[in-house]
Amino acid sequence: MRLDELDYRLPRDQIAQRPLERREASRLLLLGRPSGVFEDRLFAEFPSVLRGDELLVFNNARVIPARLFGRRAGVRSQPPSRATKAEHLTGRVEIFLTRELDADTWEALVRPGRKMQVGERVLFGNGELEAEVLSRGQLGLRTLRFISHDQSSIGRHFERLGHVPLPPYIERDDETSDRERYQTVFAKRPGAIAAPTAGLHFSTEILEKIRARGVEIRELTLNVGLGTFQPIHGETLEGHVMHSESYEIPDETAERLQAAREAGRPILAIGTTVVRALEDAALRAAESSSAKLVLPGKAEARLFIMPRFQFRAVEGLLTNFHLPRSTLLALVCAFAGRERVLAAYEHAVNASYRFYSYGDCMLIR
Repeated sequence: MRLDELDYRLPRDQIAQRPLERREASRLLLLGRPSGVFEDRLFAEFPSVLRGDELLVFNNARVIPARLFGRRAGVRSQPPSRATKAEHLTGRVEIFLTRELDADTWEALVRPGRKMQVGERVLFGNGELEAEVLSRGQLGLRTLRFISHDQSSIGRHFERLGHVPLPPYIERDDETSDRERYQTVFAKRPGAIAAPTAGLHFSTEILEKIRARGVEIRELTLNVGLGTFQPIHGETLEGHVMHSESYEIPDETAERLQAAREAGRPILAIGTTVVRALEDAALRAAESSSAKLVLPGKAEARLFIMPRFQFRAVEGLLTNFHLPRSTLLALVCAFAGRERVLAAYEHAVNASYRFYSYGDCMLIR
């Protein structure tokens, strides 16, 4: 499949730069999966548009302040070139954490990257936190080991010194309010570097209304990382290799998924990250000839879901609108059909929907 088949037109002013005052105030586009018929609604109506017997699955990952700014400690630094002279004069370094390897070791994107050699050190704050470059990897990644020089843990230093990792299409610096709004109300387990944005529309009041209708809610954890937003390199989708993301499906969630399937109740994924975790676990179950719908426990999702993918677990999807030419748009097109999805996107553009992380959403079923 050619990458340009996942393209669409979007005026720049429809990219949401800030969240709405109320989470549930966003708009909701209903898309019929078999029919392609769409309907404009409000997300506040979401509880009432449910059948009442669905099993909703949420990603309870919590976003960490993954963007850090430090200064070079001067170890193994190279003479500045004309292009990097300003960077060397300030010594400023930006670290974007992408994946936790253990308690003090992370994969990260580093800027400026070319001059940051193995053994180079970066200091943060007043020097209470330090990072050393252990190795260089693919996709511009570096492996960093963090060291705390006081009584605080590495995670506590991240919380105090880090910035909310807003995506680059939000063209402003992060603000204090983003610490709460770029986080779902059900976020529990820290480790994600981007929000599972379909969950941002839910308030505690909406969740209460959903439960009052008899809808069952279960959770899993997928630590959103590079695999979710890494650009597709090349002209076709088939050559793209996904970066792995860790996930965990509790035994109870897997059991309730099994019960829902056997009872003929729809399984509705809240966000593409839930789809990736469930379908990866379902594929592993099928490949191991397990009788289970999904395998519970911890695993690494390397699955790239694109058109012609066979869905085994998910029957409905609530999702935000995604960037053109992205793996997330490929997933949505795989679920509902490229022509139907792009027609719905064209309608959303013409109807002035707000796009991307802080934007509106779409329910496909």
